[in-house]
Amino acid sequence: MNLSSLTPAQIEELVKSVTERVAARLAQEDVKTIPPTAPAITSCSVSCSGCGQCADKNPAAVINIIEAGANRVGSQSSKVSTQDIAPFIDHTLLKPNAADNEIEKLCKEAIEYRFACVCVNSAYVPRAARLLAGTGVKVCTVVGFPLGAMSSEAKAFETRDAVSKGADEIDMVINVGKLKSGDFEYVLEDIRAVARAAQKRCVKVILETASLTDDEKVAGCILAKAGGADFVKTSTGFGSGGATADDIALMRRVVGPQMGVKASGGIRTTEDAQKMIAAGATRIGASASVAIVKGGASAPKQPLAQGGYGS
Repeated sequence: MNLSSLTPAQIEELVKSVTERVAARLAQEDVKTIPPTAPAITSCSVSCSGCGQCADKNPAAVINIIEAGANRVGSQSSKVSTQDIAPFIDHTLLKPNAADNEIEKLCKEAIEYRFACVCVNSAYVPRAARLLAGTGVKVCTVVGFPLGAMSSEAKAFETRDAVSKGADEIDMVINVGKLKSGDFEYVLEDIRAVARAAQKRCVKVILETASLTDDEKVAGCILAKAGGADFVKTSTGFGSGGATADDIALMRRVVGPQMGVKASGGIRTTEDAQKMIAAGATRIGASASVAIVKGGASAPKQPLAQGGYGS
């Protein structure tokens, strides 16, 4: 299915249909707490107001969202300038051969450019936490990465360990195979296990959208919301594809304004980042962060299957 070819009404029907199927499946297992989807949005322009999801036209809604715990709010009514992109970015280094000096460089760049956080493998969390202490830049790490196929207990242990060593945010990978198998209860409890272990730290749920159908993307978003996550995220950067504007728009439609949406995988240029933010992303995961904020571009990376690494 090509999302860009669907009308707003068709997207609404897709979201409604999948929500009903997920709720019905979980009801069979006596699992509750599937949240309603966000109110339908058929159009938005600079002359409108009161839709409840536009930062420019509904400042009261923005205040409510911030008071509920959000530390940044996206607005899609205009293109974000190069200078304003930095606070959206999770400055990322997840390749397996990252050396200590590269982690230090990553942290220095995050401080210099005021990125939202650095995202590193958990072995480097203590070092990053020391380097970033008192700077306002947060430490993010990954759990169940990059495949998501380990046990929920292992993911919860990883999460508790990372939090104890200074992680502020957790990016977890769902069990993609379980989602594709329709085992929604497993996926929901997997997310809940990490959310509980995170002890109220920010949790982002990586769906690996390139491996999913549109129905599965919707289901993944619904389960992330029900599981207590703070964000849904497109990709690990190690899969067969990365973020697309269509996927970001669909994910934003499903989770509404209460959750964040993180675009990750293949974002190499300022234009790439602006497209994702315009589509509804409130975070950008990128290893090309410096090039993005400078208005340039970096060389494209190969997917893992071809020897490439990460975002």
